[in-house]
Amino acid sequence: MTEPLTQDVPAASGCGCGAPVKFDGASPAYRRILLAVIAINAVAFVAVAGGALVQGSASLGANALDFLADSATYAISLWAIGKSVRVRSGAALVKGASLALLAVFILGFAVWRAVSGAPPEGTVITGLGLFGFVANAVAALLLVRHRDGDANVRSVWLCTRNDLIESLVVAAAGGLVWLTASRWPDLIAGVVLALVFLQSAWSIIRQSQAELRAAG
Repeated sequence: MTEPLTQDVPAASGCGCGAPVKFDGASPAYRRILLAVIAINAVAFVAVAGGALVQGSASLGANALDFLADSATYAISLWAIGKSVRVRSGAALVKGASLALLAVFILGFAVWRAVSGAPPEGTVITGLGLFGFVANAVAALLLVRHRDGDANVRSVWLCTRNDLIESLVVAAAGGLVWLTASRWPDLIAGVVLALVFLQSAWSIIRQSQAELRAAG
């Protein structure tokens, strides 16, 4: 990983001292990609949230909330592009904290589902999990060239990468629910996803704080 910027200026302008400059997303192509990814996540949220409400599924609920959170955080990323290091790193810090709160909420929901409710329909969970995987795969293909950069840019990639993992976990949980007629695979999947979110939140927050310190 390259060293963070050391001045409170847009990354595109550099620091004039020969230090490597991290990509800050300040390009028309990246802005268009973010708009497309925001639209993908918004559509996926509507589809998966409907299934989560009908089925009362912890894993689908986690998936739906993540699609909604991604739409909002990607919009913040788009707004922060081209601004100072402090603003961009601060925006990433907010996104990291939001991801951690989402993880805590999902853990709470999984615990609540563990003591109440009947097992959801496994085939529905698997179908929507695969739908989410396709949506996230398209987003990842659009973003893969921009997976490295400042905390703001990197947080977008980490969220998208998590979504790919999440969708596969959801699809697998649905298959296990169908095979076992038990709600436990769905609940375990919700806990696993929450832990993945916490790890990414910590990574984003740590990089954001390092960039804020370097910016003075």
